[in-house]
Amino acid sequence: MSEMEVLVEVRGTLGRLTLNRPRALNSLTAEMVRVLDRTLSRWERDPEIACVLVDGAGERGLCAGGDIRAIYDAALVGDPAPKHFWRDEYRLNTRIKRCTKPFVALMDGIVMGGGVGVSAHGSVRVVTERTRIAMPEVGIGFVPDVGGTYLLSRAPGELGTHAALTAGQLDAGDAIRCGLADHFVLSDALGTLVEDLGSASADDVDTLVRRYAQEPPPSVLDTERGWIDECYGADDVAEIVRRLQAAGVESARKAAETISAKSPTAVKVTLRALRNARGLSSLEDCLEQEYRTSCALLSSPDLVEGIRAQVVDKDRDPQWKPALLDEVGPDIVEKFFAPGDDELGLSTVRECDD
Repeated sequence: MSEMEVLVEVRGTLGRLTLNRPRALNSLTAEMVRVLDRTLSRWERDPEIACVLVDGAGERGLCAGGDIRAIYDAALVGDPAPKHFWRDEYRLNTRIKRCTKPFVALMDGIVMGGGVGVSAHGSVRVVTERTRIAMPEVGIGFVPDVGGTYLLSRAPGELGTHAALTAGQLDAGDAIRCGLADHFVLSDALGTLVEDLGSASADDVDTLVRRYAQEPPPSVLDTERGWIDECYGADDVAEIVRRLQAAGVESARKAAETISAKSPTAVKVTLRALRNARGLSSLEDCLEQEYRTSCALLSSPDLVEGIRAQVVDKDRDPQWKPALLDEVGPDIVEKFFAPGDDELGLSTVRECDD
């Protein structure tokens, strides 16, 4: 990796991490994750650093996720590299959540998948009028990870279930309502905010950000809680689709079509993961579960096929196997949650440096 793929800068009391692959929408590589983790570990121990900030280079967004083309290439030949990537990535997600200093995430523009993992676990999360947040994994035969099941399972009602199964985008108002963000700041003000953070003490960070914050736009999803909570209240994807089709609401009908086009295996495993996550007490426990499902899905035909259709050939016509929801029985779903020989182990240690 070119070291310039992560810009590491200290401005006064602020440690700034800028993801710097704008042509790839700052998608994360394995080495980028390691650089972020090492730098954050060092800054946590540095008394001169009062606050850490993460943002993305370019005009399009913070981060579009992990480098899924690299995952595709590895999966084709049985290379276990993605497992190592996920282990390091989930370790980083945990470090961000546990960070003892204010961790400010500027979630401007597109924030998807792994981009959510490096931002939404921070202590001060800023969205703008340009923000578009999504966990789009079911569209490539995968399941929300990087702590996505932890975050979405704790959204009000069934808003998180809707976002996960449809891979829908959340704007600033939706993100704040769903608990993925804290403050709404206009994008034009971010530069000045960063400058001011350079002279802020740790105790002043949240107050400073609030000075820039404005009333967020209303959450459109929240106005649709009635049919969302009713339809997604089922614990079976086929029943959710049936309820959506029968709801008599155009948005619900479109949601049913969207879910039906996703990987049947991925949406069923995702629903089970979200329901399990509600009963798990910590981010670490959810990441343990996500690591199991991620590793299991690496050998699933849908992950390779989904990435092929969306990123490699770009024909947008994935051929899922199995192709129908009814063909994905409980026994198939259960296999994705079975403990393996290679467990993550984050929940059994207090620090991520071991």
